[in-house]
Amino acid sequence: MQLAIAILLDGLSFASYLFIVSVGLTIVFGVMKILNVAHGSFYAWGAYLSAYLITLFSDMGYPNWFGFLLIPVATVVVGLVLSVIIERLVLRRMYHQDEVLIVLATFGLFLISEDLLLLVFGVNPYFAYQPMAALGNVRLGGISRDVYSMTLSALALIVAVACWWGLTRTRWGKLISVVIHDREIGLAMGLNVGMIYLAIFVIGAMLGALGGAYIAPTISVSPGFGIDVIVLSFAVVVIGGMGSIPGALIGAVMVGVLRAMAVHLMPELELFVVFAVMAIVLIVRPEGLFAPAKARTI
Repeated sequence: MQLAIAILLDGLSFASYLFIVSVGLTIVFGVMKILNVAHGSFYAWGAYLSAYLITLFSDMGYPNWFGFLLIPVATVVVGLVLSVIIERLVLRRMYHQDEVLIVLATFGLFLISEDLLLLVFGVNPYFAYQPMAALGNVRLGGISRDVYSMTLSALALIVAVACWWGLTRTRWGKLISVVIHDREIGLAMGLNVGMIYLAIFVIGAMLGALGGAYIAPTISVSPGFGIDVIVLSFAVVVIGGMGSIPGALIGAVMVGVLRAMAVHLMPELELFVVFAVMAIVLIVRPEGLFAPAKARTI
């Protein structure tokens, strides 16, 4: 029983931050039809800036709980600055290009970003444990768990509800739906499609940065760790369906629980089970489990 509880808790914790990162990736693809490999850069910069600020203010004598105020600061700064630079200087010039060229361009941006991280923050890892230490531990089913990981699951649920409500229950969400189904119709209606693209890209970037900023206190923030999360995020959105928020949620839970089972039972299969499930889903449903319906022009 304790093993089952440990697998469930570890799986939900991993799925939570993976969903936060993946939902930003799938929203950008759903609206802009861009497979943004540079999304991993938002995650990495968010984690590094959050860890740096938390460590800096902790050394200045601020209490451990003060780190919770710095996480949204890192999220907003990274999301706004990086997304605007990438969208305005690079992606805006490539919207009418082949999708493969956009993937290659964003992959190049990701590699450049990795080197910039080393120049700005150095090669030494950051250990920003202070927010996690502020909340302490709790015992669940005879297992000691940190409360911080449980708040991560609550944050993922809030993000899921906010994204669903914003895209389906608001006027702004309805305008985005027009752009998703037919960009030309949106232009004919007088919509500023360029600004909608920029807004969506900023939101997606902030979600990626939020995932990194919030997970930073639980890990060692070190060079190259953004590569793993972008690969797993692609697996999540492929399983759930590109552009689907419910699909990203279900895909993240599947990947998180399966990975936790592998880590506890057969560690050598940690990544194999994830991509095996992705391969099976693609064979059965090439578009993903919950891919949104595509509009057809008649």
